[in-house]
Amino acid sequence: MTDSQKSDETAVVANDEETQAPVAEQAGVAPVAPVADAAEPDAPVADAAEPVVPVADAAESDAPVADAAEPAPKPASPAPRPAPSHAPSPAAFAARPKAAASVIPAAPAAQPTAVSLAEAAKWGRAEGDGHVFLTIDGEEQPVGQYPGVSTDEALAYFARKYDDVVAQIVLMEHRVESKAPATDMQKTVEHLREQLAERNMVGDIRTAEARLDALAGQISELEKSEKAAHDAARSAELAAREAIVAEAESIASQDPSQVQWKTSSARMNELFESWKTAQKNGIRLGRSNEDALWKRFRSARTVFDRHRRAYFSQLDSTNSAAKVAKEQLIVEAEALSSSTDWGFAAGEYRRLMDQWKATPRASRKDDDALWLRFRAAQDVFFSNRQAANDEIDQQYTANLAVKEELVVEAQALLPITDLNAAKKALQSIRDRWEEAGKVPRADMGRIEAGLRKVEDAVRDAEEDKWRRSNPETKARTNSALSQLEAAIAGLREDLEKAEKAGDQRRIKNAREALEAREAWLDQIQRSASDLA
Repeated sequence: MTDSQKSDETAVVANDEETQAPVAEQAGVAPVAPVADAAEPDAPVADAAEPVVPVADAAESDAPVADAAEPAPKPASPAPRPAPSHAPSPAAFAARPKAAASVIPAAPAAQPTAVSLAEAAKWGRAEGDGHVFLTIDGEEQPVGQYPGVSTDEALAYFARKYDDVVAQIVLMEHRVESKAPATDMQKTVEHLREQLAERNMVGDIRTAEARLDALAGQISELEKSEKAAHDAARSAELAAREAIVAEAESIASQDPSQVQWKTSSARMNELFESWKTAQKNGIRLGRSNEDALWKRFRSARTVFDRHRRAYFSQLDSTNSAAKVAKEQLIVEAEALSSSTDWGFAAGEYRRLMDQWKATPRASRKDDDALWLRFRAAQDVFFSNRQAANDEIDQQYTANLAVKEELVVEAQALLPITDLNAAKKALQSIRDRWEEAGKVPRADMGRIEAGLRKVEDAVRDAEEDKWRRSNPETKARTNSALSQLEAAIAGLREDLEKAEKAGDQRRIKNAREALEAREAWLDQIQRSASDLA
């Protein structure tokens, strides 16, 4: 029940058990304002047997509060006093549970100033018995009664209730201006509208309502802005989740034989941690979106894990087969390591090495161990062969000195001036070369190259002699000489005719042709001289 409704009936007060006790109306006293319950501590409370005095919540200092331990003041005219249990004491009011406040609490009570009273007087008035009226739209409406005080105090009491509402409006305006979250702002505005609509205060009601209208529009715009920001953030979050899912699907779709499993597994774990962080701290995307994205992400992880397990299972099989094959190669290599058939064993080791390279790799640990065993068998054989070669080289050192002398003798034949004598001398050197025997392996290439140089020079001399004595070559040369000589004779006749005729162009052409043919003739004649 509002204060305006209560102003036409006698005040009633709820006791501690939330029961109401009727209060007798004072004889000869006009009806008084209603008494507010525990949720409305500002309203004055009237005693049925005494002049009505305001009773406030223990935490509300605006209205006078009667001390529970002291008797109430005596009324001006004697009247029978009702039983004390019918009206709860101020202490009982203070002990009652309070409803949650939905507006800003009023400031501590202060003595009404001339300015506040003058402002309140514009919108209302108080009568001597404490009744207060509000003027709105040119009409007066009763707002309540505050008996037992001066008219200024009564008017100031109901003006402070209006000031409380205005203070909350100012607070809401500051919140809207600072872009505070708009949650429940509209509910607060509606609550303030309801307070203004109760008409239980004195002030510029219409202005306050206009400010609330403006606030409602601003809050609507703020809500739209917040919704737009939320939608943008939600879209960004959705795009981020989509990116996580898309990358996971991309990793899962790779060819298992080409995947870098260590790197890809680490990246997939990072994506899963990013998903959990986004799900825990990010904006909610809605059950349908989150479920659909999670199904895709979970499916990608499942496919990736299945491919990884299948790959490593196959890899284990391949590694086992490679290990068996390489162990067989090691057995053969170890059997050859003691062979003294150097040529055959060396060829076999080349064959085993080719097979080793063609065999797939085992696991890194196994493959390294197998390679060490295979290499050790090779090292034993080649060490034995090198020791045998070193022993042989010591035996061939004397042969090296003989062949070095033969190389010096052969190189003395250069350059070739008498081919027949050079060939005879070279044949003698070759015979003694074969008799000298083998030389150390380290010197074999150098010694062979020295003799080969002389052999090549003799061979070139033989080819040159054949070329110059070839009958076919001589015949072709003589034929070319005859043709050039005939051509030159004809060109000379043409030149003489051109000179007699004085034709400069023909003279020039004839001379150029004649000079060219004469140059060719000179070259062929020199070649023929060499052949002779």
